[in-house]
Amino acid sequence: MLAVKSMDVRDNFKSLCDKVYNGETLIISRPKNENVVMLSEFEYNEMMKAKRNADYLAMLDQSMSEAEEGGLQMNTD
Repeated sequence: MLAVKSMDVRDNFKSLCDKVYNGETLIISRPKNENVVMLSEFEYNEMMKAKRNADYLAMLDQSMSEAEEGGLQMNTD
């Protein structure tokens, strides 16, 4: 993980992009602690996939809890 000042990003953008693309995570420090993180599109997509999976598993856990508590409704169409 790298940490740089925002001014350094401007001066070394291509080099830092190359490092991020190759797996490095970059923290860009800004005034008033308004920092940002730069990561590759691949890493971002993996994080979003993990979040969607976690959300789905949480929904399944909730459904299972409701079913165990008798919250099932049967449709008899």
